[in-house]
Amino acid sequence: MTNIYVSQHPLVRHKLGILRDTNTEPKKFRQLIKEITALLAYEATLDLATRPIDIQTPLALAKCQELQEKVGLVPILRAGLGMVEGIWELMPSSEVWHIGLYRDEHTLKPVEYYNKLPVEPTVSVCLILDPMLATGGSATATAEILKRWGVRKIKFLGLIGAPEGIANMQHQHPDIDIHLACVDDHLNEKAYIIPGLGDAGDRQFGTA
Repeated sequence: MTNIYVSQHPLVRHKLGILRDTNTEPKKFRQLIKEITALLAYEATLDLATRPIDIQTPLALAKCQELQEKVGLVPILRAGLGMVEGIWELMPSSEVWHIGLYRDEHTLKPVEYYNKLPVEPTVSVCLILDPMLATGGSATATAEILKRWGVRKIKFLGLIGAPEGIANMQHQHPDIDIHLACVDDHLNEKAYIIPGLGDAGDRQFGTA
């Protein structure tokens, strides 16, 4: 499990507890997702390549660094949308590409319904964003789409993962790092993470 990174940051743990609370209203829920995502992104981007650059300060020339890799954010619709803004505040130049997948309620398999990726990749690093890594179906399908697109460096960012989804992702894409705020116990018969936080999309957009 060397490619699984579960945040140990006290702020992540604290905010995740509030996020789980069934009494947390959509506005607060969205704010918490934004804040937790920013903290996870900080940890997940520690290995981004930089290049040296000279910056003129008011006093002298300073030897600095700037990002060398172009980053793309790929939120899985719709729940992943709430994670974008937290990363945009850290990396405002990040491109955002949307991939729409829904889970068939009978087969529990992902079905692609939206994909507007250009013919050639425009970024060198992609962060797949989805609050819940449940069965792993959407995440693995998105990773496959991005690999076919030509992206070689991909990471997954999520809030809560289930052992089943993690195992599925590792089996199909062992090269992709998985960054999570927490790993929960298991999936129930409807493929919801237990104890989880409910449906992340419904709770963000007030459609529960």
